[in-house]
Amino acid sequence: MRIFLLALFIALANAIQGQSPFQQQLLKDTRPAVIKRAAWALQQAPQTITAFRCERSAGGLHDFYSEGDYWWPDPANPSGAYIQRDGETNPGNFVAHRQAMIRFSRVMGALAAGYVATKDNTYLQHALLHAKAWFETAATRMNPSLLYAQAIKGKVTGRGIGIIDTIHLMEVVQALGIMEKAGVIPTADLQAFKNWFSEYLQWLTTHPYGKDEMNAANNHGTCWVMQVAAFARFTGNQAILDFCRNRYKTVLLPRQMAANGSFPLELKRTKPYGYSLFNLDAMSTICQLLSTPDDDLWRFTADGNKSIAGGIAYLYPYVNNKSSWPYAHDVMYWDNWPVAQPFLIFGAAALQHPEYYRLWLSLNQDPKEEEVLRNLPVRNPLIWL
Repeated sequence: MRIFLLALFIALANAIQGQSPFQQQLLKDTRPAVIKRAAWALQQAPQTITAFRCERSAGGLHDFYSEGDYWWPDPANPSGAYIQRDGETNPGNFVAHRQAMIRFSRVMGALAAGYVATKDNTYLQHALLHAKAWFETAATRMNPSLLYAQAIKGKVTGRGIGIIDTIHLMEVVQALGIMEKAGVIPTADLQAFKNWFSEYLQWLTTHPYGKDEMNAANNHGTCWVMQVAAFARFTGNQAILDFCRNRYKTVLLPRQMAANGSFPLELKRTKPYGYSLFNLDAMSTICQLLSTPDDDLWRFTADGNKSIAGGIAYLYPYVNNKSSWPYAHDVMYWDNWPVAQPFLIFGAAALQHPEYYRLWLSLNQDPKEEEVLRNLPVRNPLIWL
């Protein structure tokens, strides 16, 4: 065991230098699952938001629409405006567009991972069909804005916090980047994809909804930076990448993390465990996306003692032994967490902690619960490393 740990530790160190031993170890350990998911993805036909329509949406056929998860009919006024029950998901709300986007993300991530594992362009050619349907084909494309996300019946037709729904486009752009490097995207299609994400970035950074989400104090603000960074990297927008890197260092980390590595705003919620995992996953993904040799966010410290390493060290024991969690249990989905959390595998590679990788490997790599999928936008680490 000690020899294995030493070998893996060396592999982790090499990964930081741009070499591939860690990726090779990951592929060795997960190859059957990667190939199985890629085979599933090859059987999936493109299906975009235009296949689903909700009469409550104030938008058109090509506008993404979703409804706030924690909003319910008012027992005192069943036909009136909805009321909030924080942490309790209303199963009657419209989520078909979100489900379609999650499916798109799962398909693209699985196909890209299949290519990484086999170098078979068949996977990427099929991914191209899905990308064209979502971003290019006139009859099926989605508009690059989120004006009608997380609406509330009787209150608002859309909200800034709905922007969190597009975190599921991150593995899509990771896949597109792999496809671009492999040379399988025709020039006109590649330009159409980059134009779509450039337009969406413009909307995210200038529309009041985007600004509201950027300034959110909790995981919503984290997820704004995370997805904006992913889209900016794909489109080559260096100014936005620099902005996101600075925001992580001056806003997200110092304002959200306590000195002990916890996230007090997440701990106040009715699902403190799940939200703590989710926010740490998002911050770790930011570090994975934005770290450079000259500006390594994995080793950045704010206020003298706040760091992503500290955040992972704080939560690791409660993932390794969930029964030791000292706070209230989540009001819903307590039994569904943890799964293979991205912060474990990203932290293992970047911080050279083999025990994080071992724990990640022991957890569920392919969760089926919809709430877990909604809060797990990074499902194919092979395409990130």
